[in-house]
Amino acid sequence: MTTATVKIEETAIQDRPILEIKDLAITFTTGAGEFKAVKNAHLSIMPGETVAIVGESGSGKSTTALAAIGLLPGNGRVTGGQILLDGEDIAHASERRMIELRGSHIGMVPQDPMSNLNPVWKIGYQVRETLKANGRPDGPDDVARVLAEAGLPDAHRRARQYPHEFSGGMRQRALIAIGLSCAPKLLIADEPTSALDVTVQRRILDHLEKMTTELGTSVLLITHDLGLAAERADKVVVMYQGNVVEAGPSLELLRNPQHPYTKRLVESAPSLASRRIQSAKEQGVEAADLLVPAAAGRARDEVLQVRNLRKVYKLRQGMGQSTDFAAVDDVSFSVKRGTTTAIVGESGSGKSTVAKMVLRLESPTEGQIIFDGVDTAGLKGKELFTFRRRVQPIFQDPYGSLDPMYNIYRTIEEPLRIHKIGDAASREKKVRELLDQVALPQGTMQRYPNELSGGQRQRVAIARALALDPEVIICDEAVSALDVLVQAQVLNLLTELQSELGLTYLFITHDLAVVRQIADHVCVMEKGKLVETGTTDDVFDAPQQDYTRALLNAIPGASLLLPPAVA
Repeated sequence: MTTATVKIEETAIQDRPILEIKDLAITFTTGAGEFKAVKNAHLSIMPGETVAIVGESGSGKSTTALAAIGLLPGNGRVTGGQILLDGEDIAHASERRMIELRGSHIGMVPQDPMSNLNPVWKIGYQVRETLKANGRPDGPDDVARVLAEAGLPDAHRRARQYPHEFSGGMRQRALIAIGLSCAPKLLIADEPTSALDVTVQRRILDHLEKMTTELGTSVLLITHDLGLAAERADKVVVMYQGNVVEAGPSLELLRNPQHPYTKRLVESAPSLASRRIQSAKEQGVEAADLLVPAAAGRARDEVLQVRNLRKVYKLRQGMGQSTDFAAVDDVSFSVKRGTTTAIVGESGSGKSTVAKMVLRLESPTEGQIIFDGVDTAGLKGKELFTFRRRVQPIFQDPYGSLDPMYNIYRTIEEPLRIHKIGDAASREKKVRELLDQVALPQGTMQRYPNELSGGQRQRVAIARALALDPEVIICDEAVSALDVLVQAQVLNLLTELQSELGLTYLFITHDLAVVRQIADHVCVMEKGKLVETGTTDDVFDAPQQDYTRALLNAIPGASLLLPPAVA
């Protein structure tokens, strides 16, 4: 074979997609019959290219990715089409063949590191298992090298630690290390940063991009964040109800969406919405014309005052020694009645600890929390019971905050029963009214949490929080686990309820794009301290601290709708 012939063949391979999906159909067998999760899906990924699949939960994006790596659940099967990996159709490949391909040809970074890392195995052992399974050198130095390449410092020591000893970002880096340890031709990244703060997210994605570029690895990125997809991918594929409804170059698709569903995604993406507000203001359009702030020009009294709040934990260091750690250090702010104040910052900034102290789930080490003129630290017994009726929480994870053994009626009715409000008939009437308020059908009452979508569960959590007619609701990352369209629906619902009921919100979040949509005032926390505070417009348009600017700059896709001169 001549040198010229070899070059022609290499060029032909480079011109061939590393992954090509043609008319893919996937069916699940359920108790209610067969369900077509994917219908005639198609996409292609060239060598070294990043392609993102976007869509809401149930659109078929993760199912398509799982089929590509041969990891469909037992009740799922490919019922049509082809999955061509480097020219080989693997749609119906044997498990033995897929084991040969996984790791060396296809790697995967799954969504939730706490669920996908074995809690009883050390991190190094889990990396070693992957190397060993693929016939790669798996000594301590090899394991440490893989972890170091994924950006984990002091890799030899980290290899001897367990997942619970890692932060969320470090656990995600460990999964990236495992996914790329054997230099696969294709990496499937399924929502790899959805649970991370925006700054950690940017660092993880930057490092993932650097590693895949150095290895020449193609990436199939699964995400519900259209802004992130447009910023990180060469091409975007939009899926809806099992179908590919639109595909194309990322910026072109973002700026000129054609399908109605894609248009809805673009309009609902909070990172893009916040930038549209700024762009409109520069063109002389008031933000109030796009989003009406809750406080719109009305004088309000301060329902909540936090003064010099401090929370110190004792950390054990072994040998009977301990050290003090200030999770919250001298934090002061106030919240006006009927408005929304957001507390933002990275994981570990202390924002959730503040929320727990306001709810009296934690007691402050120092400082005061004044609610309606009364210091809550002194509340006990009946007074504390009454306070908790007036201040209610909505937690982050609707999958974990609802009791799976309670049906929806009992879930919402329980606070009424605990506080001895009404009789059985009046409580049922109240539950029905609450379901109407959060736009859930009456038939939902007899269903269980596992029978509802994430957005429906979060609506149930909101209805439960409203059951006692509270004055203040603490929303702790209440929309961070939701798809962009469901997130927009829940944010709109919270805004409508605030307008109707005069509610006050303390909104804890790491997502500044969401803050721009819902908050009147913003408090920025870093390492336990309050570093910046002000109106939402002031903080977003003229941030004073480098840390705040870093948070704003990390919003994925935030600059993509602006012309270069503005961005």
